[in-house]
Amino acid sequence: MKYTVEQLIARMCDPQEKEAYLYADKLSKIGNQEVIDNLISILKAENYESALLAARSLGNIENNNEALEHLFEVIHRNENKLQNGAFVQTLDGYDLSERFVDLFRLYLFGNFKTSALAKEFLDTVEFELTPRVLKKMEKHWNHFKNNFDQNSDEFEIKKSEVEEMIEEIKAIFSEE
Repeated sequence: MKYTVEQLIARMCDPQEKEAYLYADKLSKIGNQEVIDNLISILKAENYESALLAARSLGNIENNNEALEHLFEVIHRNENKLQNGAFVQTLDGYDLSERFVDLFRLYLFGNFKTSALAKEFLDTVEFELTPRVLKKMEKHWNHFKNNFDQNSDEFEIKKSEVEEMIEEIKAIFSEE
């Protein structure tokens, strides 16, 4: 059966639909501007389950760069702070080369899943690094140090990893 974009969206957002993800996948295969615009609207709406499906679908669309800013807005929302790992997981479908600072913030301040996923992206994505990125990174690191229990094991692990990252980035700039 051939569905219209509106029908696919309705099925994807239907809370009674047991295979809503299949409709999200069908939307990503269409992937045109109408689909992207509709999925961004759903992503930014209040329904968490539908927003996750929209994020999944958008992550599978080839030309999805315009959706990335909206996805980061949703990830950084306070009400999603404890459950944004699922949104972060969908980031692997995007070009993250210019999003080092966003991922670094998620690594520092995210819950366990978010932090682990962000660290994986930081370790595997090839980023566009500039002195400005380094300055922002150091600003967030200082904020983290001043607002986190420095006697915890988690702090020591992050301190070790962050200091290594900072040194590696500084080494890149000193070579230039």
